[in-house]
Amino acid sequence: MKIISINAGSSSLKFRLFEMKDESVIASGLFERIGMDGSNFTIEYGKEKINQEVDLPDHKVAVSILLDKLVSLNIISSLNEIQGIGHRLVHGKDKYRDSVLITEEVIKDLEDFKEFAPLHNPANVLGIRAFQEALPEVPMVGVFDTAFHQTMNKETFLYPVPYSWYEKYGVRKYGFHGTSHRYIANMAKELLGKDEFRLISCHIGNGASLSAIKDGLCVDTTMGFTPLSGVMMGTRSGDIDPSIIPYVMEKEGMNVGEVMDELNKKSGLFGLSEFSSDMRDIIARCDEQDEKSWVARKKYVRRIVDYIASYYVLLGGVDMIVFTAGVGENSVPIRREICEALACLGVKIDLDLNNQRGKVTKISTEDSKILVYVIPTDEELMIARDTLKLIG
Repeated sequence: MKIISINAGSSSLKFRLFEMKDESVIASGLFERIGMDGSNFTIEYGKEKINQEVDLPDHKVAVSILLDKLVSLNIISSLNEIQGIGHRLVHGKDKYRDSVLITEEVIKDLEDFKEFAPLHNPANVLGIRAFQEALPEVPMVGVFDTAFHQTMNKETFLYPVPYSWYEKYGVRKYGFHGTSHRYIANMAKELLGKDEFRLISCHIGNGASLSAIKDGLCVDTTMGFTPLSGVMMGTRSGDIDPSIIPYVMEKEGMNVGEVMDELNKKSGLFGLSEFSSDMRDIIARCDEQDEKSWVARKKYVRRIVDYIASYYVLLGGVDMIVFTAGVGENSVPIRREICEALACLGVKIDLDLNNQRGKVTKISTEDSKILVYVIPTDEELMIARDTLKLIG
């Protein structure tokens, strides 16, 4: 059975086509700058890779070209081979605790919840509608980023603000990157060979979140009402004193939207370094003894270490720490610095093993009190698995 995983953004559409018999990737690709000048697509299959500039006025055209290319490039013999479509959906509030078959009710909820994810939920709906029109008979499944975190208890997901804000407006911690954290939890269960375990999943990239996971269920996570909170990220501030917002508004003559834009797009690594949101650039500048880059790098590590230490206590100890996503999978020095700061918890890593990239690797030493792994995440595979499970 062939299933296609879709991640539709406001101006992009990312896909991966799987043969579910062995979970192999048949093809993958990205359609970029949809509705903008300079739109293009990239498709990889086998040892081939094509990149082409093409007019993409909307998601409907992008989907049409995608499906046409899958057949014309002989990736599949006909569209009848695609038997399921899985969509990444960002925000399902607390209504959706698991993946679901997409119905008109689900689509309406995505539209009703758009104020919680204004950049993502409308784009997700565009992707769904485009595939509905192109492949109306193929069942579709929605996989929510927020679903995995709905096992948090009330004392964790509620904020210490007037309770009426939660009742009337849904003000609470929701959490994100849930599909990635769930994939890591499943991998940890396999590696440990048991159902009962305590795990800290560190999804750290340009966007970053950590999750405390017990026996496969989320206990707590760093992102909250929006993806802005938690650890410091590429361009996002993470946790700050909220009083800063009205203070800067007054000093700079900004409105709330302008300050929030700065916190989302001009803070984090980029804000402190005044140079780049990419950790590779920050590390290169550190090698040149750039002070702002050094401060940004140390602050990034410190925030992650703080949360790991907090989750260690919350879980009553930890069996495994996993690094995943862009920085987590690829930044050798950042992993080393985080683990060195956790030495008081008995964490020890092998520096040679820590040099590994791109594959599941145990980097902790035999005498480390906590197992430390690098595990490349695979959200698209989780989406395909959920799709297969639900369409039966």
